[in-house]
Amino acid sequence: MTAIRRAALLAGVPLMIIALTGVPARAHGAPTAPLSRAAECGPDGRHRTGPACAAAIEASGGGKLDWDNLRVAGVNGKDRQKIPDGKLCSAGLSRFAGLDLPRGDWPTTALTPGAAFTFTYRTTIPHKGTFRMYATNEGWSPTSGLHWGDLPAEPFLSVTDPPIRDGAYVMNGRLPKRTGRHLIYTIWQNSSSPDTYYSCSDVDFGAAPAAAPLPSSPAPSAGPAPSESAAAVAPSSEPASEPAVVDAAPSAEALRRTSGTGAALPITAGAVGLALVAGLGAWARLRRRRTGT
Repeated sequence: MTAIRRAALLAGVPLMIIALTGVPARAHGAPTAPLSRAAECGPDGRHRTGPACAAAIEASGGGKLDWDNLRVAGVNGKDRQKIPDGKLCSAGLSRFAGLDLPRGDWPTTALTPGAAFTFTYRTTIPHKGTFRMYATNEGWSPTSGLHWGDLPAEPFLSVTDPPIRDGAYVMNGRLPKRTGRHLIYTIWQNSSSPDTYYSCSDVDFGAAPAAAPLPSSPAPSAGPAPSESAAAVAPSSEPASEPAVVDAAPSAEALRRTSGTGAALPITAGAVGLALVAGLGAWARLRRRRTGT
């Protein structure tokens, strides 16, 4: 075997390995629950021909999106310093620039605020590492893009080396309490490689529950119909007279007269008076007879 043929054979070995194993050298993973923009607009995405994905693919150069290869090397946990503000979904990579488009028609995953949820992250090449998930602050709008200021300082879920089931990392957690449209930002920092992966998943937590109606004031109850006697008595327009003041304490004279034999004094005095009047009358008649008048 000549040196030229030997060199050609050795050069083709890597290509043969890739062809036989079917493992792409640049494939690693992306969120599938909730579904990320990259996976949604990838070759097998359900809405890759929809208006949002079509615009994203065009803004990313027009080729197919490497949905499982959105990664940046050498970040080492300094995400907010290394990833440009406003370009979080693309991680600042031009071939994913369309994922940063501020649009209100990105497909969403319906979620229940505060509920338990099983997150899945499809993997094509497993790695060790930590997943951190953030939810946009209340009031965020998909038409304003994603900035670091839209995310809280701490993730609502952090999981290191979760198990792989059916080709995906599986992580159980609880969703944050939000209402309406939001975005879950997933950072997967590898510990077995220098790479960190970034993903944006559009979600909808639904409308806020309607406030309970305030209890209505009870209507004033109708009083009983006035009786005929009450209706006949019309209120006087004259001001009421001052009430009489009654002294409840009996006088000393009354107490004296009602004690002992004093109770008979009024009767005796009356009898004496009658006798005196009768005597005076008789004396007057006798005098008239004597005088002849």
